[in-house]
Amino acid sequence: MDKELQAKLLPLRQKIDTLDQQILELINERARTAQAVGDLKHAHHEQGPVFRPEREAQVIRALQAVNAGPIGDKAIDAIWAQIISVCRGLEKEIRVAYLGPTGSFSEQAAFEYMGQDITGLPCPDFDEVFRRVESDGAEVGMVPVENSTEGAVNRTLDLLLNTPVRIVGEHTIVIRHCLLSKTGSMEGITRVLAHPQALAQCQHWLGMNQAHLAREPVASNAEAARIASQDPTVAAIASDIAARAWGLEVVAEGIQDDPSNRTRFLAIGKIDTLPTGVDKTSLILAVPNEAGAVYKMLAPLAENGVSMYRFESRPARTGQWEYYFYVDIEGHRQDSAVAKALSELQARCAFFKVLGSYPRQT
Repeated sequence: MDKELQAKLLPLRQKIDTLDQQILELINERARTAQAVGDLKHAHHEQGPVFRPEREAQVIRALQAVNAGPIGDKAIDAIWAQIISVCRGLEKEIRVAYLGPTGSFSEQAAFEYMGQDITGLPCPDFDEVFRRVESDGAEVGMVPVENSTEGAVNRTLDLLLNTPVRIVGEHTIVIRHCLLSKTGSMEGITRVLAHPQALAQCQHWLGMNQAHLAREPVASNAEAARIASQDPTVAAIASDIAARAWGLEVVAEGIQDDPSNRTRFLAIGKIDTLPTGVDKTSLILAVPNEAGAVYKMLAPLAENGVSMYRFESRPARTGQWEYYFYVDIEGHRQDSAVAKALSELQARCAFFKVLGSYPRQT
């Protein structure tokens, strides 16, 4: 490197070193303050949860509001999610259940949402994620609820119907599928394995490029990667994270049919979150099977100026062509307009359940 350039870079690098030390000191001071908050709670016998999603959302949004750049809002979110995670972990271990094994998109969503300082609990299926949270084996569970290409994740919807746990947060990630094998080639491959939704999200690419392969659904993409790591006749559809986790090579990248493919995940837990000003409320509703019933059911939302983000139906399995309706609306259940709309909704519905009010991802 040119000596003149080195001389110009040296003071800048020294300044970076000094700033890094100051940042480290401030992060440690923040951690000590967070510990003091925890100590104060314990001294007053306050047994509230360490994980408060509404408080964490407010902290990050406040920083984004005053951020002058050049760091963007997404970077602020990622950086402070990790700082908060570390401070939270000093007070208590947070266990987070998700669909495993290692390398799943559910694991990615869990660590992005909760930060790295958590104890991950990979589960064999969605039922076990809910069971862990219900039995206090985990403080938080992370489950996919809808995909931008394939729509609702039906098993999650069915489990939400009967669970006592609540939705406490949401997180959306970009889904980028890769075709993986032990060697990085398709020689000797006879089967491609993936979660059913991943197979559906890549069906056009597979038809154009690997139409001769048998396609077999498994519990998760990470499970497909695990099997492929042991069986040279198997290729897996999974993430590049799963490839690294299971020692696989990438045959093809970005094989999803929709380049903007995304999946929305829900964080589930047992706490009731407080309003933040930018919230979402999720409901399950049902009405008698009669003319105009759905229109009448939803009228209180329009009458009270409450916007609806999502409306999804699932069969009630009664054999009578009855349905449960999964609805996401704007606002928190404690907001006056939302509270009034919910009260009127409940009076009109044959079944009414609030799944939770929680900070809306922005």
